[in-house]
Amino acid sequence: MADYESHDYDVIVIGAGGAGLRAAIEAKGRGLRTALICKSLLGKAHTVMAEGGIAAAMGNVHPEDNWQVHFRDTMRGGKMLNNWRMAQLHAQEAPDRVQELEAWGALFDRTDDGRILQRDFGGHRYARLAHVGDRTGLEMIRTLQQRAVALDIDVFMECKILRLLSDADGVVSGAMGYWRASGEIVVFSAKAVVIATGGVGKSWKYTSNSWECTGDGHAMALWAGADLIDMECVQFHPTGMVWPLSVRGLLVTEGVRGDGGVLRNSEQRRFMFDYVAEMFRAETADSEDEADRWYKDHSAGRRPPELLPRDEVARAINTEVKADRGSPHGGVFLDIASRRSAEYIRRRLPSMYHQFMELAGVDITAEAMEVGPTCHYMMGGVRVDADTAAATVPGLFVCGEAAGGMHGSNRLGGNSLSDLLVFGHRAGGGASDYAEGRGGTPVPNRAEIEHSVAEAMAPFERDEGENPYELHQQLQDTMQTLVGIIRTGDELEQALERVEELTFRSSRVAVAGGRAYNPAWNLATDLPAMLTVSKCVTLGARDRKESRGGHTREDYPSADPEFGKVNLVQRQPSGGGVGEEVKIGSEPIPEMPPELATLFEENH
Repeated sequence: MADYESHDYDVIVIGAGGAGLRAAIEAKGRGLRTALICKSLLGKAHTVMAEGGIAAAMGNVHPEDNWQVHFRDTMRGGKMLNNWRMAQLHAQEAPDRVQELEAWGALFDRTDDGRILQRDFGGHRYARLAHVGDRTGLEMIRTLQQRAVALDIDVFMECKILRLLSDADGVVSGAMGYWRASGEIVVFSAKAVVIATGGVGKSWKYTSNSWECTGDGHAMALWAGADLIDMECVQFHPTGMVWPLSVRGLLVTEGVRGDGGVLRNSEQRRFMFDYVAEMFRAETADSEDEADRWYKDHSAGRRPPELLPRDEVARAINTEVKADRGSPHGGVFLDIASRRSAEYIRRRLPSMYHQFMELAGVDITAEAMEVGPTCHYMMGGVRVDADTAAATVPGLFVCGEAAGGMHGSNRLGGNSLSDLLVFGHRAGGGASDYAEGRGGTPVPNRAEIEHSVAEAMAPFERDEGENPYELHQQLQDTMQTLVGIIRTGDELEQALERVEELTFRSSRVAVAGGRAYNPAWNLATDLPAMLTVSKCVTLGARDRKESRGGHTREDYPSADPEFGKVNLVQRQPSGGGVGEEVKIGSEPIPEMPPELATLFEENH
């Protein structure tokens, strides 16, 4: 490896969002030589966009809240497709991780008696989201980043990782990539690798995800021999801005609804009551406020219908739009202006207020927002061991949005940030234990490096070829129209054909210019991961012939009890790479122990 820049560590962490930072902090805290590698700049990870809060059953607002209720909410929200052990560990450990964050300097909003304030969020029985106004993710990143700097963790910024590397025994032993600033190749060897690369949303046209979210970790893990699960389960957040164009896709935090915002259709009807008809009858109330009070008193969740789980709210909005009761630009109205004072909104939702005022000229204290479902979160991901975050290929650990299992078929709002902390901590610990038990110095396979370098450089060697921007646009259009919030078998087959065609065309991409900060080349190196992930999502959506959580089949509108017993697992048996065969099959969900199963009985 003398002809490439090279670095050697005990543990490398790919991705510097909440999960990656927490994993690196854990490994470094145990005394291991640790590197943190990020595609962007430190502090710019997509985690900063998480606004609402960190879900943890601390009981500061409702003393009756506890980990068992949080566990039950999470499993029910995920329609029981979750890995029960991950959901259990998450619910049990989230309060400790929040308190740890506070001890490291995070400044949370407070109750009158000085405890961490917690807010309502969709699908949670009690108010349990610890928050910092509507900028919780930013505060989390700020705090974890300061901790990482204090520990003197080595950070490699603007470094795009292309491939995981294995040794002669097939154990993951490092990674290779390039510096975005120069285009020069860099190779990392390590005794353990943690993937914390985030989501996949940039394969869809309308997404809340930032530019980094191209599914790199999902694809690299699959190519290295790891299993993926639940890839069909993609969450479309109910409230992304649909207008003005300057903010299209930008997320409107669930905190707006948690703090009193309501959804209205073009008739100004608060339509979410129509989607809980079994619990509510319009004739029981003479006014909207009376209806709201009645619903809170009589419904199981004692919360407004706008705070139903995200998949249910997103489908309701989609139904209103299809019935021609949507807003002028294809969404619905989210109204907090008529429900709360301007002072309250600016105090509770400062980022929302300033963001939309500055970027779009929308004053949320005086007018409703036009919102609609936007691709937001990937529940599926790399299959991991719940306790250690180990993937099914040795030497690899995965946490955060790149890992599957925790959220089942639908993630509850706020569970993402606590997931990052809980399983970032566990992945860092699992990787550290593995690295400490691994003797010698890992030697990545030289042939893998040469092959990966040749793949990355190929676009420069073509005078003519496909335009990466055109391929990306066509992929986004395909996924948005054919593998969106509502799916059908025929459309999924069409999508598979289109993705296969785009994959073939991607092998002929040509780019001009040099390697230094070349956006066309950067996109060309992102396409293999996006195409691989899109294929996996579409395969899973085709084979899961039911509707469950974030996965909705118009031709199979009901949940199938038999599908509720299995995860769909995908792997590449013949070696990894874009365009290689992906095998998909079903495997039974591990049985929940009796002491947890009793939590779902009627008397609970």
